[in-house]
Amino acid sequence: MKTVLFCAALLCGGAALAATPVAKSSAKAAAKPAAGGSSAELAEADALFAKKSYPEALQKYTKLANAGNVMAQQHLGEMYFYGEAGSIDMDQAAQWFQKAAAKGNAVAIASLALMKQREARRADLDYWISKYDGSDVRTDEYRCPSPRFPTMSKVNEEIDYYGGKMKAWEACHNRWVKHLNASLPLTKRIPDDITKLFTKDESDKATAHLKEVAERLAEDTKIAGRMVIADFDAWRAGTEAYVKEHNEMVKNAPPRDPDDK
Repeated sequence: MKTVLFCAALLCGGAALAATPVAKSSAKAAAKPAAGGSSAELAEADALFAKKSYPEALQKYTKLANAGNVMAQQHLGEMYFYGEAGSIDMDQAAQWFQKAAAKGNAVAIASLALMKQREARRADLDYWISKYDGSDVRTDEYRCPSPRFPTMSKVNEEIDYYGGKMKAWEACHNRWVKHLNASLPLTKRIPDDITKLFTKDESDKATAHLKEVAERLAEDTKIAGRMVIADFDAWRAGTEAYVKEHNEMVKNAPPRDPDDK
């Protein structure tokens, strides 16, 4: 059973991992039989929870909590917070934490404080869960305007100019691709003080959303690259065809009459 409600969720490798609860505190292990139920009944509820028999654990914790057992109240609050009670219910979680906190339960007191932090940072949580768009990854340094090419070029100066434009774009494009790859997974960009406030469900949603953003950035990069390369190849083909035709015309042109001025 969890004895600390909020542990930092680890977001790595593009997947959100639930925070690993700390071991049961020695204070709990040494707790005296409390009002509202015996230590044996609480241990039975804990065992059911450990086996992930959540409906049965919920029933026993609820009975003990209603009878005034402070540890059961704390654990019941955690079950509603994490969704182990069947669904996430922050109101129910707060109510049970408040009951336990009123009796001096340190975990419940800390949990209520962190729930207030979640409320204060709601906009920040929602930003990473559903509104982040990756604009902070593609800064001006990595914006690569697509060069425009004419149908063909007929003089060396123009050929050199557009060849240089293509090389400059290619260098910028490659820098951006390298930077994007180094930025993945995008979950690394979530601030630690926000990460620690996520529930498991929110952590999973944020991970899924950021994965979609990363995929969209990658796909947009591929499409933009293909368009530039297609335009460049068309220009190069047109230019090479013109140069070949021009060289053939020069090669097959009749000798110039020396007297022709």
